[in-house]
Amino acid sequence: MTKHVIDAQNKKIGRVATEAAVLLMGKNLLTFARNTVPDVKVEIKNTSKALIDEKKKLQKTYSRYSGYPGGLKKLTMAEIIAKKGYGQLFREAVSGMLPKNKLRQKMMNNLIVNE
Repeated sequence: MTKHVIDAQNKKIGRVATEAAVLLMGKNLLTFARNTVPDVKVEIKNTSKALIDEKKKLQKTYSRYSGYPGGLKKLTMAEIIAKKGYGQLFREAVSGMLPKNKLRQKMMNNLIVNE
């Protein structure tokens, strides 16, 4: 098992998330195969010190849908930070960059996010 540590201090969320997604998929390994989850752990630290513009915190929205009529919830980045912390932003960003199949959750279980 290999462990990678990514320091998010003074970096944009997207840059850190793409780096983490590539490592979680195992695209940097010689034994890369799309149908397997590599034995890799990725830790992202200092998420609260990442570069985020104040304007983006107020304007960027994250939406989720419960499946019921009127069940669309929209939260701004600032609201998510207040409720769940900076780690949730990184988890959502990395999750969106992983393949949308049965392996996604298994790869996400190998992601560790520290504030």
